[in-house]
This record gives sequence, structure tokens and C-alpha cells, in this order.
Amino acid sequence: MDIKKEIGLKIKRLRKKENLSQEQFAEKINIATRTLAGLEIGESFASVQTIENILKYCNITFEDFIISSHLRPTTELLDDIYKYLDNIKDNREKVETIYKVIMSLSNE
Repeated sequence: MDIKKEIGLKIKRLRKKENLSQEQFAEKINIATRTLAGLEIGESFASVQTIENILKYCNITFEDFIISSHLRPTTELLDDIYKYLDNIKDNREKVETIYKVIMSLSNE
């Protein structure tokens, strides 16, 4: 995938995660809606200032933005979790650790 399209997809996923329209998100990050549309489809690169505004608005680090695997749809994330669990099902120590993490998260 070309880098402009990959970055555009990351921006689009962040916008959707925030549950905002292009118009709303563009306003929040201080760019024109047309500019955002172009970024999301990979027509152009985002400026450093735009990336910085996105990071601030979404309250994420640059590393999170670059990695962004957590921005995939929930069903894809769950599929990955199930595959991982299936791979470690015979390792009691890892299963117990994951169990404890899940239980602590569910008690928040």
C-alpha cells in the first residue's frame, strides 16, 4: 500500500473512532473539509501541523498513530485475540496472566 493511502486510512480510522463526520473532524483539527477528504483517500500528505493537531485532539502519541493496529474494527481485534489464545492454550502461566488482566479490566 502506498504511504499516503496508509496514513489517510489511519486518519480516517481515528475520525471514525471519534464518531465524527469529515466536517466535524476537519473543524476540530483546523483544516478544510476538502483537505481532510483528500488526506483520507491518500491524494495528499498531511502536514506536520495537521498530524500534530490530530494527535492532540485524539489524545494519542505519534507512536500510537504510526502503529495504529488498535484502530482496526473490533471484530478484527477479537479475531487476533482468539488466535493468540488458541496458540497459548497449553501454557497455563500465560493463560492465568491474561485471565488476571481481563478480570482487573472488568472490575474497573
